[in-house]
Amino acid sequence: MPEDFPPTRQTSSPPSSVRSATWRGAASAVLAAFLLIVALTGYFLSRHGGTSIWLAVAASVMGLVTAAAGLVFGLGILLGKLPRLFRFALLVFLLCAAVLVSLSLALLPGAAAVLAVILAGAGLVGGGVGGLLYRHPEATSRKPRLVGVVQTCGGILILALVGAFLAWPGSPAEPPINAAAQNLAQIPVLALPNPAESGPYPVALLTYGSGEDRLRPEYGAQAAVLTPRVDGSLLLEGWSDLRTAYWGFSPAELPLNGRVWYPQAEGRFPLVIAVHGNHPMEEYSESGYDYLGQLLASRGFIFVALDENFLNISAWGDALFFSPLKEESDARGWLVLEHLRQWRAWNEQAGSPFYRRVDLNRIALMGHSRGGEAIVVAAAFNRLAYYPDNAALAFDYGFNIRSLIALAPADGQYQPCGLRTPLQDVNYLVLHGTHDMDVLTMMGAAPFERLEFSGQGDFYKASVYIYGANHGQFNSVWGQKDMAEPIPRLYNLRQLLPQSDQQRIARVLVSAFLADTLQGENAYRRLFQDLRGGRNWLPDTIYLNQYQDSQTRTLADFSEDIDLTTTTLRGGRFAGLNLTRWNEQMVRGKWGEFGFKAVYLGWHGGSSSPASFTLYLPEEGLAAGDGRVLSFSLADAAESPHQDEKSSERPLPAATPLELTIEVFDDRGNAARLPLSRYALLQPQIQGVFAKAAFMHATPLSEPIFQTFDFPLEWFGEVNPALDLNSLAGIRLIFDQTADGVIALNRISVR
Repeated sequence: MPEDFPPTRQTSSPPSSVRSATWRGAASAVLAAFLLIVALTGYFLSRHGGTSIWLAVAASVMGLVTAAAGLVFGLGILLGKLPRLFRFALLVFLLCAAVLVSLSLALLPGAAAVLAVILAGAGLVGGGVGGLLYRHPEATSRKPRLVGVVQTCGGILILALVGAFLAWPGSPAEPPINAAAQNLAQIPVLALPNPAESGPYPVALLTYGSGEDRLRPEYGAQAAVLTPRVDGSLLLEGWSDLRTAYWGFSPAELPLNGRVWYPQAEGRFPLVIAVHGNHPMEEYSESGYDYLGQLLASRGFIFVALDENFLNISAWGDALFFSPLKEESDARGWLVLEHLRQWRAWNEQAGSPFYRRVDLNRIALMGHSRGGEAIVVAAAFNRLAYYPDNAALAFDYGFNIRSLIALAPADGQYQPCGLRTPLQDVNYLVLHGTHDMDVLTMMGAAPFERLEFSGQGDFYKASVYIYGANHGQFNSVWGQKDMAEPIPRLYNLRQLLPQSDQQRIARVLVSAFLADTLQGENAYRRLFQDLRGGRNWLPDTIYLNQYQDSQTRTLADFSEDIDLTTTTLRGGRFAGLNLTRWNEQMVRGKWGEFGFKAVYLGWHGGSSSPASFTLYLPEEGLAAGDGRVLSFSLADAAESPHQDEKSSERPLPAATPLELTIEVFDDRGNAARLPLSRYALLQPQIQGVFAKAAFMHATPLSEPIFQTFDFPLEWFGEVNPALDLNSLAGIRLIFDQTADGVIALNRISVR
């Protein structure tokens, strides 16, 4: 090659030192931007406090952010040193774990701990076996082989232990003290027939449907009565093509399918429509209420369990949950009314098996889980001319729906016009379990409080909170496991009531409620005023119940304003003495707020005179016709009696029932006192530890559940005959029996 030939031009990356300097400069600029943003933010947030406050805030933010960044950075370095295959396997495992944990956020700590142990055990076994199978040609020491054996055996032991833990059904739990059972001897047993016993009517079963159902023969070729399809497309969002392919119909052609238990006798019978809640759509839910259908039909009701499985959840039908049905509770309620429309037609149609067999002036709706919200929606839609979210859908229902029964209901998943669904002038019964592992909090307490009585008609509402009851056992198909496998492996199933007991409770209460509200057997109403009167019918467990009727006059419900001294009753006022807590607030359950207020009253026994809370009545007092029973709605707040320690919970397992004194006085100074235990002691909050260990819960273990305490005014007259019950001037709660405590009070009333 000639010497004067020009050298070939080379193209190469910058030297490593140049690259390092470039990256260092970029890092310095990014850090400078970070410091500037923090300094400016700290300045604008705290500039009024002076330079020292600004510097302290800025330094704190920088420290926290730097520590967090260091943690993430260190984790990245650690993962970067792991082999690629193991990193990939770890990522796959963690993504799977994230999906499982998301399915049971209530047990986040427990699920995370179990998955971490499985990860450790599997890693040890795999690493040990891999080491044992590897043969290095130059290896002479036996130490690596011994390490592999120990590692493998340790991993197998860990996996065996976690497997045994997951297979273990749990252990029976010692129930808490039953405060209401302390004075059972003074509560007479109701001298009435057991409402859970079969009635005099022979019973038959039939099904009705479209006649074209390719998956459900009972609603297809075997249907005794054919029904038209209805268009629900305006109420449903998120219905996937996969769902259409599975069921064979779209939202525009929803079927009206039902399973009917009815008395084989002449006459007109009340109609009870039952709607299930959310459950895997491939496992059909409506037959799970056959135990109620057979009982109620024998006692003179037509009982219909609706098929709404096509609105339920599905792993594959919802495209792995990425495209689920959205806010379908309004569609569930609307379908109930469309079924009622069909029943109205059959009742008037000669040749129908139900021609003139249905008393459409006596209708009840029963719903379980999301079905419990659906019946509230149905009751609201029944009074409207248009669908609240789109007037393109006109309503023309107007059925005489007299009663609603909600089993472990959801609430608030559908909010018409952004509001909770209103309720008015209907009988309402809600049942909920302490160990509900799906609807964790007693959501039915919210519609119970929202239900208003106009005074036009005789209505009442009752709620029952049941120790040991879960979500699913109200339905025979759903059973003990309130979530899909493998999440129930974290549950302590042995502490639940047996399904036979939980369904016995439902049979007693549902049958008695319907006998009263639809058949006029009003003596059963006393059961809901004090559940202890039915103790010969009900399983032995703890029940907390509330009752209020349309003849109740509210003196205070703490929702009228923000003035702590005012009462709902115009002209009344409150006064407190020696209270360490006196504030009105929204009541919080295990999962957010219930949606109603209560007054929280705390006291400490160290004062010279006992703390008290007094309601002074208006000058005209209470007339004799205003009511002869004084009623309180109370709950143990399970909080510190000191205002600045509201977040500290009392040690619930060691808590004893709360006692206090009720005093009434007239306008001449005559007074009479009774202990709260004259009716019952106040139940400490009940812990619903449904996991195999308490640490596994991410949500609170208990919540304030209100109880009704009824004091007939003649009880006070017996204590002091000089007391003028027709000119009462006030009511006082005196906290002189239990040394320290906090109660939540959400209603004082007379009836």
